Parts: sequence; C-alpha cells; structure tokens
Amino acid sequence: MSEFVKKSLKKSLEDESIKNELYKEYSVKKGLRNEDGTGVLVGLTRISDVVGYRKEDGKKIDDYGKLYYRGILVSDIVSKSEGRRYMFEEVCFLILFGHLPNRQELEIFKNIIAHRYELPDRYLEHSILNFPSKNLMNKLQQEVLMMYRYDKYDPDSRDAWDLIEKGINLIAKIPVIVCYTYATKIHNFDKASLVIHHIDPKLSIAEQILYLLRPDGKYTKQEAEVLDRCLLLHADHGGGNNSTFTSVVISSTGTDLYSAISGAIGSLKGPRHGGANLAVRKQMLAAIDEIGIEADDQTIRKLIKRIMDKDFNDNSGLVYGIGHAVYTLSDPRAEILEKKCGELAIEKGRHAEFLFYKRFAKEAIAEIHERKGINVCANVDFYTGLIYDILGIPEDLYTLLFVIGRTVGWVAHIIEDQLYSNRIVRPATKYVGTIRPYIPLDDRE
Repeated sequence: MSEFVKKSLKKSLEDESIKNELYKEYSVKKGLRNEDGTGVLVGLTRISDVVGYRKEDGKKIDDYGKLYYRGILVSDIVSKSEGRRYMFEEVCFLILFGHLPNRQELEIFKNIIAHRYELPDRYLEHSILNFPSKNLMNKLQQEVLMMYRYDKYDPDSRDAWDLIEKGINLIAKIPVIVCYTYATKIHNFDKASLVIHHIDPKLSIAEQILYLLRPDGKYTKQEAEVLDRCLLLHADHGGGNNSTFTSVVISSTGTDLYSAISGAIGSLKGPRHGGANLAVRKQMLAAIDEIGIEADDQTIRKLIKRIMDKDFNDNSGLVYGIGHAVYTLSDPRAEILEKKCGELAIEKGRHAEFLFYKRFAKEAIAEIHERKGINVCANVDFYTGLIYDILGIPEDLYTLLFVIGRTVGWVAHIIEDQLYSNRIVRPATKYVGTIRPYIPLDDRE
C-alpha cells in the first residue's frame, strides 16, 4: 500500500468512525441480532426450524437444541436410517417438496439426480482442466456462474418449475465439479498425477464424492454412510444463517439462480461461517502438537485458558467449534457427528484423537461458562474437520463439502421466498455523519 493511501485511510478512520453507543441510541441491531442474542425476524419459512432456546415471560431460556426439516426432527431421520444409502438424497427430496418420499418417489428422484451427474460436453476440458485455480471456493463460484451458459431452459427464468429444475441440476453437478476442480488443482500446482474417474450413475452423492476423490476409487460402506450423514446435517439450517440469507437477498432482486447460489458460496467461504470447520481442525492440530494427544484434562484446560487469553495459535481468543448463535445447551448436529466420528475413529485407528476432541470440548465449555457465565456447546464444525481428515478428504475441500450439502437449502429458500414473499430485501441504515457544504477545489486546503 502506498504511503498516500495509508495516510488517507488513517485520516478517514479517525474522522469517520462510528461510536458504539450510537447503535444503542438508534436501536440498530448489530448483525441483525437482538440484545439477548436472538436473531431479528426477517422472514417466514416452512423449510426448517432451528431451536436452541425457549421464551418464558419474554425472557430467553437456554434449552437443548433441536433441528427440524419440514417439521421432522433431524435426529430421528438419522437414528432411523442406520446402514441405509441415499439418505442425503431423501432429505433433498424432503426439503424441496415438503414431504418424505415413498419408495417409488425416492427411486425416481435418485435416478433424476444420477442422470444429472454428467457435465455438459467438453465442459471438463474447456472450463476445468484448462483453467486450474488455487482457491477452490472462488473456482466453484465461477463454475456455478458458467452453468448459466449451459442452461437448457431460460437461464433467467423466475418460474418455480424452472428454478427447481435448475436447482436439482446444481445439486447433482456441484459435487462432480468440486472433485474435478480439486484433481486439476493438485495436478497443476502440487505436481500430483491427474486422476479423472468417469461418473458412475449407480452411486449416491456421498459415494460419488469418495469414488471421484480417491485414485483407486475405493471406499467402505461406513465411510460412505458417515459422509452421507455429514451432507444431510448440512442440508439446511433455517433462513437466518448468513449464506442462506445472502442467497435470498440476491435472488429477491429478480436475478438468476446461478448468481444467487454463487453469492451464497462467497458468503460460506468466510471463516465465521463455512470456513469454521477448517479453523477448528487447524486449532486442534496445534493443540495436539503443543500438549500431546494423551494430555490430561488439567493440561487441556490450561491450554484453553491460553487460547482465550490470546496467547496461543492465531491469538484470536476464540475456541473454534465451541458456541453457536442459536444453540446453547447442545447442537443436535454435533451430537450426531460425535457418535459417527467415534465409530469411524475406531474403524480407522484414530480413537485416541477422537477422545482428545471430546475432552477438549468438555473443558472448553466449562471454561467459557466459568469466565462468561453463559451456556455454550460444541457446534457442527467441531467434529466435521476430524471426520473429513479420517476419511482422507483434504483440507481444501472441507468448506466445499458444506456447499454440497447446503445447496439444496439455498434452492428451497429461494423458491419459497419467490413464491410467498416476492419482494426485494431492502433494509435501511441510519446516517450518523455530519452535513457539510461542498467546497470548490481551489478553496480546499
């Protein structure tokens, strides 16, 4: 940065700062959050419900977390589907159409997905292999926008029938694009061998990902099931999370679906949202390197104190993966993933590492409660990074897997908003600067 720009920015920061007390004076909700931490209501939905507290006499009371897809407890969906394939696809149907599919409906829907795995002719060569990128989230944004060009329908159509066709197409193709862009990246920048498997339409989305990512294309039934459940648990999380809200805000202008989904991907890239699972993994690796995987609870607690005192790792003061904007006593997704992670860790000889995670979470929750007097819990990001690592999925793909899972939620909310709200999202801000006259150029100092 040039000295001139630095000086100009410094003056701007000094002269144009906004005092924190002004937010309270004008009742401005920072981050669209109320004083008690609850979210400001910005819409209505029948797609999913995120419950982390209850209200009694107008007061927020912490409670055990629940997540519903179309009124059905996600914990019930997972607990009653042990050993089954295609659960992510079943949940995609539920989120898109509002009811659980019967066997015939599920079979038809699975076939629709399978027949849309294939990319357009020459797309792989022209758009992916010849244009490698180091940043795969940005690359995926570009590829989603490229799909506009290959839309068989009117790409700008806002008709609900067209939107759901385009949405299903993206749900099927994004996992394939992700795997191929990763293979292209490591070939061009890491000098790895280029391994491109042909699509197998007999595979579920989770199985397809593992098959395409692995040079030998092999995976176990349990590996596929665990990844399937990870995608299922990321499928939706209400309309208030940043990326879903972003997709609806963009879509509300009347733009095309590809622009809205690309914008949502950009939102999810941030470390405060979809990038959090990678932040957790890096912090936990640093913790294990510092104190060892067999460290006792007291040693773990001391390290957590250092983290919160900004004396460890990135000095952010944040214990990544602990705490959530809505969930207080528990995150139901984290509880499910803890169980799945434990089972997978035993199969892969990583149980000691899993137990370290559990003890770390327990001590972090206790330390935060002691310091701040609030109830927090491990969130969905806490175990996903470890699961992905055990599955051999590279860090580059952690947030991209979140995209693969959440695309269905974005599509459903965009369609719902189009059908029932159909107004441009247009909030307001309060001007708190001074009113000044325009000074002619020759009269300025």
